[in-house]
Amino acid sequence: MPYVMPNPPSEEHVLSCHHLTRSYVDGALIVEVLKEINLSIAYGERIAIVGASGSGKSTLLHLLGGLDQPTEGEIWVAGQNISKLSATKRARLRNRSLGFVYQLHHLLPEFTALENVALPLLIAGEKITDAQKKATQLLKRVGLGARLNFKPSKLSGGERQRAAVARALVTNPHCILADEPTGNLDRENAEEVFKLMLELNRDLNIALVVVTHDSHIAIQMDRVLTLVDGGLIQGLIP
Repeated sequence: MPYVMPNPPSEEHVLSCHHLTRSYVDGALIVEVLKEINLSIAYGERIAIVGASGSGKSTLLHLLGGLDQPTEGEIWVAGQNISKLSATKRARLRNRSLGFVYQLHHLLPEFTALENVALPLLIAGEKITDAQKKATQLLKRVGLGARLNFKPSKLSGGERQRAAVARALVTNPHCILADEPTGNLDRENAEEVFKLMLELNRDLNIALVVVTHDSHIAIQMDRVLTLVDGGLIQGLIP
């Protein structure tokens, strides 16, 4: 049975989508990847999105984050309908309210850990000294206080992903959208990074939406939703 959004979009939800549909044209065919998805995510909530490869998990995450446009439906972030915003206003809201973590860290190789983490604040217009101070505090929080001036090539895989988590959090977002955030790490580092994300979720009341293939990660979340045939179903599907 498809998962039905319990309430319409409201200020109680950091992130909501209503009748979300995404289709692509492939020659003479119209391929529906996501069909009429309804979902509400509360502040501080932890949600895992699972499903087979190619089921549309990353597509859904990109839509929720305003990185892609739906064919139909609405997406609400922190009480604002991003479908109604201009590209500039949508980018501003995304930078302020959402943080993104990917399987690959996407740190800029020519920048230090400190510079990488401070960058979203500089883009938002903060002074360099203020941005560096906040970035330093957060890097210390994730255990990289001794690695501030190290470039990504000098960091381990786990350290690079910790820096990526810090970068996602530095703007004090309402929600983190993570696409296979531990998929490129060995089991030990994966568990450490995920444990860190759960701690920050709890301590900072930041909602956490994680796309994952790892059932061990999924079962630690408040809710698990599975993408099947373009729709969301409550729980893990064998």
